[in-house]
Amino acid sequence: MGSEQVWQSDHYDSKLGFVSEFGKDVVRLLNPIKGERIFDLGCGTGDLAHEISQAGAYVTGMDLSEPMIKQAQCKYPEIKFLVGNGEQFTLDDKFDAVFSNAALHWMKSPQSVLAGVWNHLNPGGRFVAEFGGKGNVQTIVQTIGEVLRADYGLNDAKLNPWYFPSIAEYSTLLEQQGFRVTYAAHFDRPTKMVDNEQGLQHWLKAFADHFFTALSEAERHDACSRIAVKARDELFHDGSWYADYKRLRVMAIKPK
Repeated sequence: MGSEQVWQSDHYDSKLGFVSEFGKDVVRLLNPIKGERIFDLGCGTGDLAHEISQAGAYVTGMDLSEPMIKQAQCKYPEIKFLVGNGEQFTLDDKFDAVFSNAALHWMKSPQSVLAGVWNHLNPGGRFVAEFGGKGNVQTIVQTIGEVLRADYGLNDAKLNPWYFPSIAEYSTLLEQQGFRVTYAAHFDRPTKMVDNEQGLQHWLKAFADHFFTALSEAERHDACSRIAVKARDELFHDGSWYADYKRLRVMAIKPK
């Protein structure tokens, strides 16, 4: 995936807990069953892998970030976690379900991801995922681009790390891989950020690192401040920042 997002696992858990909290709805769609083998693709620090395991399922979690996996192993030593790339992975195991929350938009080769999911699912197995869909954080992305182009002469399009497909685009990719799509939804979910005035700064630090790799620490701080000023009218309400999330949630079956 080129230059990788630097994940700070403690910051992720303390400031960005909403990622796992909202993911519990996706776990309900997954509806794990006792004894099932389930693969959590892009598991982060393991909270949803743990949630799934509470149903009695055997869970394996994988994430590209070694610090996130180490944190997951410390928190949930009874669950198997491993470091791996969702765009190219080969495991010895087959699974009854593959689950993913807030991870697939970091993987810009969706065909490769879906081929991996397909190859690791048992016939009749299901793939359940939620991630950023078309228009996700559009105000934030546009504002980052305006600041980087005008003030630093950077091409934001080349720096954008995300893949936000439409419902039609992603359903088509699933069907081309051989899946039968049984559920797909694209919906708005404005999400309140923590720490009031500093909320957007925390969000940019956690998720938008790719955009600022060419800047010094001082320039990065200045750029984030300028972005906050420009985005404030649209994203700051009632004393808090809100991310303009649009999510894509899908379920697909590998035919028997």
